[in-house]
Amino acid sequence: MMRIGEFSARTGVSQRSLRYYEAQGLLTPFREPSGYRRYRDTDIDRVRRIRALLAAGLGTITIARVLPCTIDTDDGLAAACPDLLVDLQRERDRISAAIADLTHAQSALESIITATDDDPAPLGDEPD
Repeated sequence: MMRIGEFSARTGVSQRSLRYYEAQGLLTPFREPSGYRRYRDTDIDRVRRIRALLAAGLGTITIARVLPCTIDTDDGLAAACPDLLVDLQRERDRISAAIADLTHAQSALESIITATDDDPAPLGDEPD
């Protein structure tokens, strides 16, 4: 078992993030009577899975739901529960929709930029 400082160093995750994961119910370190957190070696794998799911665009509420149904493979994470695929597909679709919205916003902004004169008059100045 290790304290939060050593655990942070071994996982590369800040102590603040580890406390946040705990507050979100993603990580449950052992608590000493003094209140100090103690982490197990198995918690390192759990933090790695949390980080992978965060990198995949999932929020902590979704991660709390899907984390128990993930397993480590040689290629990364995999779904261990059949129902998990439905949740992951829904999250993928949500991310795809967000990307489409951002792409549309980017195109609209690009149109405004390219439609602007090369040397626009400063704001408040009227042409003579």
